[in-house]
Amino acid sequence: MSPLRVARRQYVRSSHKRDPERRQRLTTFNDMPLSDVLKQRLEAAQFINPTPVQEKAIPPALDGRDILATAQTGTGKTLAFIIPALEMLRDTEPCGVQVLILVPTRELAMQVHGVYEQLKGKKLKSAALVMGGTSERNQIQSIRSGARVVVATPGRLEDYMGRRLVDLSQVEMLVLDEADRMMDMGFLPAIKRILRALPRDKQTLCFSATMGPAVSGIVQDCLYNAVRVEIGSILKPAAAVELHAIEVPIMGKKDALRQLLYEQEGKTLVFARTKRGTERLAKELIRDGFSAAMIHGDRSQSQRNAALAAFDKGSIKVLVATDVAARGLDVDDIAHVINFDLPQVPEDFIHRVGRTGRAGATGMATSLVSGAEVFELRNIERTLKLKIARRDLNATTTPKREVKHRDTLSTRTLKRLPGEIFA
Repeated sequence: MSPLRVARRQYVRSSHKRDPERRQRLTTFNDMPLSDVLKQRLEAAQFINPTPVQEKAIPPALDGRDILATAQTGTGKTLAFIIPALEMLRDTEPCGVQVLILVPTRELAMQVHGVYEQLKGKKLKSAALVMGGTSERNQIQSIRSGARVVVATPGRLEDYMGRRLVDLSQVEMLVLDEADRMMDMGFLPAIKRILRALPRDKQTLCFSATMGPAVSGIVQDCLYNAVRVEIGSILKPAAAVELHAIEVPIMGKKDALRQLLYEQEGKTLVFARTKRGTERLAKELIRDGFSAAMIHGDRSQSQRNAALAAFDKGSIKVLVATDVAARGLDVDDIAHVINFDLPQVPEDFIHRVGRTGRAGATGMATSLVSGAEVFELRNIERTLKLKIARRDLNATTTPKREVKHRDTLSTRTLKRLPGEIFA
């Protein structure tokens, strides 16, 4: 064990005994033992009051403790590990990759990378972003230029390790973000191989919305005397989200969706079960005159980035997505989540509806069910111990309005662009 790691372990034990009540007095980030530079950057980014998961996870993480945190989506988990990582980097000398952050999707990787870049200041190097769908050359160059932080999806990182493009032997801190989703996506073998390449005495911060058997196994393998942080119920939606279900005929689902979209003025996130279904539904909504976009696994990274950026800015009001593609979606003002298709796994219902009612706002989540889906919905209720209010379509929406079709050909194809000459 290196002298630095020995010192940290000794500090962990002494500081944990020294002031056990200290963590109960934190109401702002200024109350935390952070560097002045980081406090200033947090204030500039308008991060003033820590969320519950940040309040409970950051202080022991600053002490070098391992963390196992379970909390719902939208509770501020990203900042709960970025802050300890930044403080650790400022207190240590550069020696290769010192912080490894593993996430399940490209969108979440970019979100985490963006938060780090926003808070790191000028002295720390940019983090290396290691994921599929983007240029390998830029990623490899970032690593070779001395990046101390790597934000990665497991599959691409394992590929780089096999090609000896990245050295993880100096990692001081490992972060597993949305660990349950990484398990659901089949990354367990890759994560185990990555763990074998890391020092055994690293600090590990594990964040997950749910705690299944696979996550528990990883916890036993890589966490030591971890501080357990639990925020609310991990298998129940936030209290600010109003749940509804509307039973409709199979052929009437799309009409019901249109009626709900006509009524809703804010941003709406629509979930479909398959990539093909997402594509088909989004294109039909666009033809019907809705400002819509789509994200799913077959879209290029640039297409996904453009759709997410437009949805975040509000130029797109409806985003149609699959479960996997929507992981890492960081938009606080989604007014309505609509389950056009029910999720295959009941726990994914929590992830979906957790996209609304964030940052203290209220939200609504509506599930459209028909045929056998009525029984699937009941299974979700039993598994999650929920009671979802049934509503009649006519009682919850405005009267159906005539759909106005856009003249797609004239508005998109025949409009004269600069430099064009029509015959």
